[in-house]
Amino acid sequence: MACSGSRAEMARRNALKPVQRALRIAAALLSSQYAYMLEYRAEIALWALSGVLPLIMLAVWQGSDGAAAAGFTPQGLGRYFLAAFVVRQFSVVWLIHVFEEDALQGKLSPQLLQPLQPLWRYLAAHVAEQATRVPFVALMLAAVFVLKPGLLWLPSPGQLLLGIVAIQAAFVLRFLLQTLVAMLCFWSERAAALDRLLLIPYLFLSGLVAPLESFPPAVRRIAECTPFPAMVSFPAKLLAGESVDVGAGFLNLALWCAVLFPLSRLLWRAGVRRYSAMGA
Repeated sequence: MACSGSRAEMARRNALKPVQRALRIAAALLSSQYAYMLEYRAEIALWALSGVLPLIMLAVWQGSDGAAAAGFTPQGLGRYFLAAFVVRQFSVVWLIHVFEEDALQGKLSPQLLQPLQPLWRYLAAHVAEQATRVPFVALMLAAVFVLKPGLLWLPSPGQLLLGIVAIQAAFVLRFLLQTLVAMLCFWSERAAALDRLLLIPYLFLSGLVAPLESFPPAVRRIAECTPFPAMVSFPAKLLAGESVDVGAGFLNLALWCAVLFPLSRLLWRAGVRRYSAMGA
């Protein structure tokens, strides 16, 4: 009995070793990327300031009578745009720009020789950059609440938890979508131009510029056929405490991720083969 118990314990430990190793690698990668990002605090502060479009739209909408037409109270609309600002800040993806530079300048070649796939490094860099944004975002929100005390609200613990999960899921979705575009760098030197084209439907169909309820029904139906509402509208409404179908929202996020993940993997493998065949 003692012998069988020790064998079971040894089997359990062996089964946990890959998980423990993965956690150690993730912790080391995130800590190194976070230290690297801290060296660029000034640039990150500027990036945070450049993402104030929802706050600008808040000022525009509060100067109009569009809140009722969009199905919001003035206070609810203000909270929606503040929540959209938070979602936007923590779902920023800049993979295409750094990946294109690495591919064109040959920096990708040594990374491909390492055991860790380069995309994991890029992902860790994004997560670390999110952490460095926290104080800047907190300061900007505090400034808004000082100027507009009526917009101050505290989500319930459940809303906050679901909102954080939804924001991170939206970030993963944006990362996967931009990964697809970034993989085109293996075939073209102008893949970033396609990402700039995707920016227009992202701004309008995600709910960043205006709540989707303010658009005509036909436009809303088109938006619902894209991944963009899941990137901003759903997590923003969840965080702002607006009425939203939580199950359907998370299911939509999961389905889009399930579609984009294998596609990005296929393009990655095909792209690496082409990159290697060209002698890079």
